[in-house]
Amino acid sequence: MDAYYRTMSLDLGDVRIGIAISDIMGIVANGLETYTRINLGKDINHIVNLINQNNVKVVVLGLPLNMDGTKGERVEKTYSFAKELQKHTDVKIDYIDERLTSVAAEKVLISADVSRKKRKNVIDKMAATIMLQDYLNMHTR
Repeated sequence: MDAYYRTMSLDLGDVRIGIAISDIMGIVANGLETYTRINLGKDINHIVNLINQNNVKVVVLGLPLNMDGTKGERVEKTYSFAKELQKHTDVKIDYIDERLTSVAAEKVLISADVSRKKRKNVIDKMAATIMLQDYLNMHTR
């Protein structure tokens, strides 16, 4: 594996996907974009293009566990997306518990005095950034 590569995180939603990417040293997470979903094929194609353009070797998906830690329908949707993504790329796919990341993202944006309208457009990207930073902190290279 390359000495320098990036890790990407995806905060999957039914309407949008928050996307964050690490620096090449795998230390700092940066929000990349909030992608508005079209259909599964186009969504996967968009993510694969980002993977290829950015030398991504690991994709981290937020696992939306229930508050009691059990897996529900959203977790199954995440696994299904991961399975489809894996058909189109050979990156390693990993998971991180995403409980409360949207709440944390909302608090950060409110404290930064971001308007409600603007928060709606960036909250998914911010949640993906928080997830990725947590992941990077746990998996330092």
